[in-house]
Amino acid sequence: MTYHIAIVDDAAEEAAYARRLCEDWADAAGHTLLCHAFSSAEQFLFHAEDLPAFDVLLLDIEMGDMNGIELARRIRERDGRIQLVFITGYPDFIAEGYEVSALHYLMKPVGRDKLFRVLDRAAAALRKQVRTVLLPVGKESVCLPVDTVLCAESQGHYMIVRTRDAEYKCRMTAAELSALLGEGFARCHRSVIVGLRHVVRVTKTAVFLTDGTELPLGRGTYDELNRALIAALREM
Repeated sequence: MTYHIAIVDDAAEEAAYARRLCEDWADAAGHTLLCHAFSSAEQFLFHAEDLPAFDVLLLDIEMGDMNGIELARRIRERDGRIQLVFITGYPDFIAEGYEVSALHYLMKPVGRDKLFRVLDRAAAALRKQVRTVLLPVGKESVCLPVDTVLCAESQGHYMIVRTRDAEYKCRMTAAELSALLGEGFARCHRSVIVGLRHVVRVTKTAVFLTDGTELPLGRGTYDELNRALIAALREM
């Protein structure tokens, strides 16, 4: 699995230490890790929307103008999925941590084994959740469970996202939609994205889906798509 972790801590050395522990955890568990560190809550809010959705957020509490608790409240207003873990030298905020459904509260200095156990819990909680994406459709935003997306095809400046029951026309590029959908999807053609869990057969020229849809397979992508299918099956 791939996990995207953010560390928000104004102490550079402690942020670097937490990052090394996260990398060690991912290596030991066989996960792929995307990790970003931010030196303040404000920096996180400024950059977060330009990055893929975070799975786990390691938050220091005592920081600059906006502390970790305030940042957690802002995040919870729009994201109930992310796993929040507070890392601090102060035990006074534990009750407030529960208010934002924090997964855990770790005291500094953080122990390797304790953080590994907390990250294991976070990964287990994330696996149980139904992942969704927010698609810009006209003047609205449509929230879709990722697993319902069969495929998406480019049409001019738009992507046509298909489920069994509906189609959604989104003004975005194939690259932007691929980043949004994340794991479980692959390009079978430069203008076509396919949901790997819905693939039933692959030939040298086409991909067939569970609903009978036939998609074109780009030249030279057969082996790459089969590798993606094998990797996806291991995660299902």
